[in-house]
Amino acid sequence: MIIRLLSAALAAGFLAAAVVTGLELTLTSPLIVAAERYETKQTHQAERRLPIMSAQVVLAHAGHDHGTPDAAPEWQPGEGLPRMAFTALATLVGGVGYALLLGAVILACGREPTRQVGVAFAIAGFASVALAPGLGLPPELPGSEAAPLAARQAWWVMTAAATGMGLYLITVRRSLIAILGGLVLIVAPHVAGAPQAAEVSSELPAALAAQFVARSLAISFVFWMLIGLGFGWAWQAFGRGNARGTVHA
Repeated sequence: MIIRLLSAALAAGFLAAAVVTGLELTLTSPLIVAAERYETKQTHQAERRLPIMSAQVVLAHAGHDHGTPDAAPEWQPGEGLPRMAFTALATLVGGVGYALLLGAVILACGREPTRQVGVAFAIAGFASVALAPGLGLPPELPGSEAAPLAARQAWWVMTAAATGMGLYLITVRRSLIAILGGLVLIVAPHVAGAPQAAEVSSELPAALAAQFVARSLAISFVFWMLIGLGFGWAWQAFGRGNARGTVHA
């Protein structure tokens, strides 16, 4: 069972990553690059507007920047092929991980993984992991103002877990109390509110940010659908292969 689960998750993850990596490089990566260039341009303009300071003031300011005078910049993959490779690797790791989680949830709910069941659970996965958190914390481009990372991560985990549990109560348990409890779980994180930046002063064009949100959510939907279809197909295919092997033995 475990080998079959891992094999189906690997197959579904590779399928989803192969398609979605192409979509990311075509649809969202150019927007990220444009935002980074815009952010760099704005930084250079702000630096040119700064008054000329003495060397002592500059050194003192640099010494208090991030607590260390020689703070190294964060590492990032280089432009071109390295960036594409890391995008593909991250998508592959995420695809296999989500496929493994999807398969485990299907089996824990007592369902036989098929393509139809995989798609149904994938829709719930998309709603829990992407759509519901995206209502409060939409995908952001570089240079966007945001709340502290720890607060956003905590809210994301709470929202994903509450939405997933709420959908389970509504679609699997289906009793009146379960449905009411599920609705409360789904709505509660949004009533509490997602953490927001104290000051919103980003100069990124609103159209660019909106386009990135729309494309990111659309790609996420395709990602989950491919995981659901791929896992259901792979589970049945590996099951038939094991059955034939047992008969011949």
